[in-house]
Amino acid sequence: MEEAKKRLVAVCGLNCGDCAIRRVPGDPQAAQRVAAWFKEKGWLEENEGVAELVERSPYCMGCRGDRSVHWSSDCWILKCCVDEKGLEFCCECDLFPCERLSNWAKGSPRYTRALNRLKEMKGRVD
Repeated sequence: MEEAKKRLVAVCGLNCGDCAIRRVPGDPQAAQRVAAWFKEKGWLEENEGVAELVERSPYCMGCRGDRSVHWSSDCWILKCCVDEKGLEFCCECDLFPCERLSNWAKGSPRYTRALNRLKEMKGRVD
């Protein structure tokens, strides 16, 4: 897979190009949506907004980017795939798709699409 495309697919198969969190630094509309979501979750105070969001750097540059600004640097999938097994994608694992990843994929339609993306990627390699 060419490098540019690799960078837009997370190790778990999520499409990083669609992620509002990833686009916070350069997309004002995405930043507004993320700020509203953070307020809803209680991660931003009601009087805070995009400036405070950007100041705290809660965005990421993908799984292969700087972990100090990764949205979820403690992601169990990232730790298992990259840190523990030294892989670029879960589909490279001998246990793919493992039970834990399969259960994760049931959590939302986005996660299901991510797992299906990995299955397609594995199919191209096998």
